[in-house]
Amino acid sequence: MLQIDQIQVNYGAAPALWEVSLEVKTGELVSVIGPNGAGKTTLINAVMGLNPVKSGKIVWEDETISKLSPHQLCEKGLALVPESRRLFTGMTVRENLELGAMHPTARAVRHRTFEQVCDLFPAVRAKLDQVSGTLSGGQQQMVAIGRAMMALPRLLLLDEPSLGLSPVIVVEMFRAIESINRSGTSVLLVEQNVSRALAISERTYVLENGRVITSGDSQELSNRPEIRKAYLGI
Repeated sequence: MLQIDQIQVNYGAAPALWEVSLEVKTGELVSVIGPNGAGKTTLINAVMGLNPVKSGKIVWEDETISKLSPHQLCEKGLALVPESRRLFTGMTVRENLELGAMHPTARAVRHRTFEQVCDLFPAVRAKLDQVSGTLSGGQQQMVAIGRAMMALPRLLLLDEPSLGLSPVIVVEMFRAIESINRSGTSVLLVEQNVSRALAISERTYVLENGRVITSGDSQELSNRPEIRKAYLGI
């Protein structure tokens, strides 16, 4: 489905990612973990065409997509929920959600998808006519995920969805992500809440200093002493 093959991404002359390879298979939930500054956001933005790839390639369903724009990638079935949510805070919840269904395929079924999003996040349904900038952080994150789902993605990319949220909302958020995955949407999750990421994902990549230092089955990684010490505090 998604194959990242030996990509390098630079900020100016300085490499931010070095020969990074990663794969997400159809139906999988794959996580990427690592410390601050490891390159996790750079990686997910490169997939979505927001950071140019200097070398290597990104392949989506047998097509190289490294040079495509974000809107072209959205039309091909990829959607990103960025860090810090990036809602249009002066617009209502309903208007933010509707913006997610901009390409023709999504627009054709937007009413059905809208109801599915509201079923996934009942708190969103109760706030549809409220200005999104007045919502709590957790409610804004629900809207951001819902807006991405309005695009009918086959691969949902999530950048730090639990950042700044209360523990109770974090539990709800990860349940929603699992539900989205069970419904058939593949997920690439970048997350600093390592215990949660390992618990819900099938496979995990560990990124440090712009390189993948290890990867494997999430359950197996969670039992490795070096992972437990470095990321789980055990």
